[in-house]
Amino acid sequence: MKLCAWTIRCFLLFALAIGACRAEDKPPAPKPADTAPMAPAVLPGNGLAQHDFLYAGEAKERKVFIVKKGQIVWTYDDPAGKGEISDAVLLGNGNLLIAHQYAVKLIAPDKKVLWNYDAPKGTEIHTAQAIGADHVLFIQNGDPPMVKVIAIATGETKKEFPLPVGNAKSVHGQFRHARITADGTLMVAHHDWTKVAEYDASGKEVWSTPAKGPWAANPLKNGNVLIVESTGVREVNRKGETAWALARTDVPDCKLLNLQLAWRLPNGNTLLNNWVNSWQKQLDTANPPVQALEVTPEKKVVWALRSWSDPANLGPATTIQILDEPEAPENVRFGDIK
Repeated sequence: MKLCAWTIRCFLLFALAIGACRAEDKPPAPKPADTAPMAPAVLPGNGLAQHDFLYAGEAKERKVFIVKKGQIVWTYDDPAGKGEISDAVLLGNGNLLIAHQYAVKLIAPDKKVLWNYDAPKGTEIHTAQAIGADHVLFIQNGDPPMVKVIAIATGETKKEFPLPVGNAKSVHGQFRHARITADGTLMVAHHDWTKVAEYDASGKEVWSTPAKGPWAANPLKNGNVLIVESTGVREVNRKGETAWALARTDVPDCKLLNLQLAWRLPNGNTLLNNWVNSWQKQLDTANPPVQALEVTPEKKVVWALRSWSDPANLGPATTIQILDEPEAPENVRFGDIK
């Protein structure tokens, strides 16, 4: 039996359609795993022994560590608490101040809670700084967000004012970091806005500069501001000019995931953390990233910290306070409060 050309053509098209359907039924081929190393096998510096330091990070477990001479010498664990530790500062008297999203706590070396302020419902607190021995300043994310100064002994609100914000309804992403300057003003990173701004003690904006999703703004001794933003780290002068910058591509051997805070060290180097989102990403213990980097002004990495296993599993890094020399970060004033 002879088949006409039209019949043959229809048959071939039908066969191709059936084949395509069967191909669609097959699961897609798995993508090759990303096996690119997060960091070199051998890292620069002396690991845990490079500096004495305080360490904490936003993570499912609210833990703080003090490391000295390469060993963990003190830990604080808050398994019954809520939220994530976004800010932690060791004071000159040995007490620890932490902001963990739903509260601010002052903790003694024996781990006794000396003072606590719970964030009201619908608000969050991610940054705090002690003023002397008697007051704590913090930003309360909310609608509206507020800068507050509370007296530790009485719980009295000594000062408060609202902050402008990109989105008053989206409380979680408003603010993560603020620090008091040598002039008694407050340098604020507007995380959900495109700016870093400085406010006096009455809440008046006295300076600002554009920034891309800034997480942190640390005032420096030279009057400049060290800003951590989505693209990297920048030192900006009061004219808004970039005096120094570090992009992710400047450290190609270490994959930078999420930068949150950065500090200028007394030796002139810059220390930055490299945070891992433990809620959305499972750590690959065979290929973990570094948790912190110290770079020279020429952007050479002189220390890379990678400590993800017991007995020194430090977890994700948000804040690191170098403790090589005694210091009292509470020796500041905010307006007339000191």
